[in-house]
Amino acid sequence: QVQLVESGGGLVQAGGSLRVSCAASGRYYAAAWFRQAPGKEREFVAAIDWSGGSTYYSDSAKGRFTISRDNAKNTVYLQMNSLKPEDTAVYYCAARGIARGLGNTEYDYWGQGTQVTVSS
Repeated sequence: QVQLVESGGGLVQAGGSLRVSCAASGRYYAAAWFRQAPGKEREFVAAIDWSGGSTYYSDSAKGRFTISRDNAKNTVYLQMNSLKPEDTAVYYCAARGIARGLGNTEYDYWGQGTQVTVSS
């Protein structure tokens, strides 16, 4: 099994930046970030694989967000730039132990989430 712990959320003004982190215990093939805003369904943001570092982004994340990983630390990051109030959400880290294409957004393990709030 994989356990995930997110950190780095907080309050930021529109146009600012934040980096959230996901510390993982256990081995996984791919990790991803999702987010859920109040009253909205959880949505996929970005994914990265363990070995090659290939990435996959949602349309809303492309050009503003960057997912990366540090294999030595077993940690995945999401760098968020040019933040907008619409980005306000709980950001969740996810992982899976089954090899799937990054375009497949099905994940098996989830963290508790970290709150990101973007003010106007």
